[in-house]
Amino acid sequence: MTAARTARGRSAGRPTLEEVAARAGVGRGTVSRVINGSPRVSEETRAAVEAAVAELGYVPNRAARALAANRTDAIALVVPEPEARFFAEPYFSDIVRGVGAALADTEMQLLLTLVGGDRERRRLAQYLGSHRVDGVLLVSVHADDPLPDLLDQLGIPVVISGRRREDEPLASVDSDNYEGARAAVSHLLARGRRSIATITGPLDVYGARRRLDGYRAALAEGGLVELAAHADFTEEGGRRAMAELLARAPELDAVFAASDVMASGARQVLREHGRRIPEDTALIGFDDSAIARHMDPPLTSVRQPIEEMGRAMAQLLLTEITATEPTRRSLVLPTELVVRASS
Repeated sequence: MTAARTARGRSAGRPTLEEVAARAGVGRGTVSRVINGSPRVSEETRAAVEAAVAELGYVPNRAARALAANRTDAIALVVPEPEARFFAEPYFSDIVRGVGAALADTEMQLLLTLVGGDRERRRLAQYLGSHRVDGVLLVSVHADDPLPDLLDQLGIPVVISGRRREDEPLASVDSDNYEGARAAVSHLLARGRRSIATITGPLDVYGARRRLDGYRAALAEGGLVELAAHADFTEEGGRRAMAELLARAPELDAVFAASDVMASGARQVLREHGRRIPEDTALIGFDDSAIARHMDPPLTSVRQPIEEMGRAMAQLLLTEITATEPTRRSLVLPTELVVRASS
């Protein structure tokens, strides 16, 4: 044995693809197909190549593989919201956790980007336009945001969390916002509540509009009149909307808030006005986040499978990246009303 070899038969330097091919008795292209998971290799050949890889300690060069495949092995998770909302809203951390779980067994790197204004949006468009990533996950997209269509025009695979409209043309993953809201208000009607208000999210977000539609549908079934105040999915927005509702309709006996964070703000105002929950005013949120479980009293909330949505988004994007033609699939996951002491 020469000095160029170790006692275990491995090259003193980093083993090459050619050395693996020589050890396995196959061509370089065959080794490449085995390493990249191609089905066009016999089981006997695959076993020989894998044995050579193990014996030599060969580690594939990710950068070279990605370059050869015109890939970067990176995807971007883009949240077009201010930093303050990203860190205050549990929804986003749950989405990130789900995306991370889906990518854990892949070689994909995840780049998280917050886009709080037009300047950041332009910089991001330039960065993504140079094809630095293989695909993009977009979370919390507003109806007037030009970024999804821009990325589509650039030919970058995109999956969005929450459709922008009913006929969303891009691949998307959403929860059943309409049925979730309708179930929440139907629950309040069944408990005998007769003056049911809602605090909406921003209505340029399709999911917020669908929650308002579900609220209206349940009210119509119960023969009640709509009582709505618009907010922005923040705690302070929930506070302002609740104060407005009490000024307009002090007799209200129930509130459906379109997020747990807004329900938390509404609860503070109800307590400040001497309202007991649920004796005087029942309260329901949406998301079933940790906030709901830790409130006093614990908050009835509509559970949407947020982590599952994140996983589904990542899996759908991986499919979009490898597909020869865009699939543009749309997934809508079911919601569930979790009843607690606040209603």
